[in-house]
Amino acid sequence: QVQLVESGGGLVQAGGSLRLSCAASGRTLSSYGMAWFRQAPKKEREFVAGVSRTGITTYYADSVKGRFTISRDNAKNTVYLQMNSLKLEDTAVYYCAAGTYAYGTRSSPYDYWGQGTQVTVSS
Repeated sequence: QVQLVESGGGLVQAGGSLRLSCAASGRTLSSYGMAWFRQAPKKEREFVAGVSRTGITTYYADSVKGRFTISRDNAKNTVYLQMNSLKLEDTAVYYCAAGTYAYGTRSSPYDYWGQGTQVTVSS
C-alpha cells in the first residue's frame, strides 16, 4: 500500500498563490496515476487536476485551467499542485489521490487518499 500526506495549505488572499505537496510512503509513487480533488463547504468532492504515471500527461477541471499546475517528481516520491491567481471559490479541503493505472476525473479509480489540507482564500 501507499500512504499519502498533503502539506502546503493555509490562508491566502485572493490573487495569491500556494503550492501543495503530496508525499508518498510505503511504495514508489511511479507505480500510480495521481490526482488532486477538493471539497468545498456544502459541496460534493470534485476533481481538480490529474497526472499520468510518467508525468507526461496532465489534465484539469475547467474551473482551474490556466491557474493551477499539477506535476510530479518521482525521484522525490512527491506530487505538487501549484495554485496561482486564487479565487474565493477555490476555498476547500484539497485531497491527494493515487491509484494503479488510474487516470480520469472520477474518484473510483483512485485507491489511496491523503487526509486533506485546508486552503482558505480571503478577500
